[in-house]
Amino acid sequence: MNFEMTDDRRMLADSLGKLLSGRYGIEHRTRVAYAAPYHDPEGWEALAELGILYAFAPEEAGGMGGAGFDLLAVFEQLGAALCPEPLLGAAMAAPLLAAAGDDLEPLFSGAARYALAVDEPEAPWDPQAGTTEGGDRLTGRKTAIYGGQVATEFLVTARKAGRLALYAVKAEEAAVTPWGMIDGGGAAELMLDGTPARLLIEDAGEAVASALDRGRLALCAEAVGAMDWCYATTLDYLKSRKQFGREIGKFQALQHRMVEMKTAIEQARSITILAADRMDGRTTAMAKSLVGRVARKVSEEAIQLHGGIGMTWEYPLSHYAKRLVMLDAQLGDADFHTARVAATYA
Repeated sequence: MNFEMTDDRRMLADSLGKLLSGRYGIEHRTRVAYAAPYHDPEGWEALAELGILYAFAPEEAGGMGGAGFDLLAVFEQLGAALCPEPLLGAAMAAPLLAAAGDDLEPLFSGAARYALAVDEPEAPWDPQAGTTEGGDRLTGRKTAIYGGQVATEFLVTARKAGRLALYAVKAEEAAVTPWGMIDGGGAAELMLDGTPARLLIEDAGEAVASALDRGRLALCAEAVGAMDWCYATTLDYLKSRKQFGREIGKFQALQHRMVEMKTAIEQARSITILAADRMDGRTTAMAKSLVGRVARKVSEEAIQLHGGIGMTWEYPLSHYAKRLVMLDAQLGDADFHTARVAATYA
């Protein structure tokens, strides 16, 4: 396995990092992430102009990437900047639209914003367990649709002739209830009651499962970027905060905790790289399980090493910690994915 980024991906990551550092200072991020529409429309346009959305689809579909390592290059930077833009939906929608033979140019340009509607209140994280009925019109309810608060079109899973199918639903033709997440950013509920729909993929089980795993890989990469930021910030704090006449970073007990934090982050990075290389469901589940547990641990340790300031609204760490906890829950938490891995040994 080659652990080195290609020149194209390195340039993509560098360009994105510069854009995010210039636009998403913590004060601006806090202002836009916690109030409707829970993102920065101008920031979205800037990301589209930079060409970030092309990284989510292969060249044969008009993109410039589409591989697991392209997701890593983008989402690590998003995590480090705590960017609230609804790129997760685009990352999952791109391969589905490509599989359906749809035109991806509206997605690439940012003119259309897509969200994948899979989860249902009684069937979280498992598209095969949903009860929404398919056809020319859909009836059912979808929940926890990330980026759905600003979506112009939803990709909705539904049952058709006993199989899982994928439909496109215009946001203007459905009942959409937007809401803000606890860590910033937005999501939505989707109510379907005889709602007009366009069939994209008649037998979509494998395609949807693959798209969801791409989303999980993206979340793992985002968590790695956010954890890197937490580690670097905590290290700087330990070098500057003084107690008992010296920097607290000189106390061996705290040094041990920092080493353990760094080791855990590198384990999370390694399993994320492996998942990006293999791009299979089992390895992605392993990554999401480990990264989810490490993300929670890193957020707790970083706050404890900072003390009370780490929990304040004004200090950026509190927002990173909330995001890391939420990353574990999105698209299946650590327990859910541990069960997925265990099932492969049955």
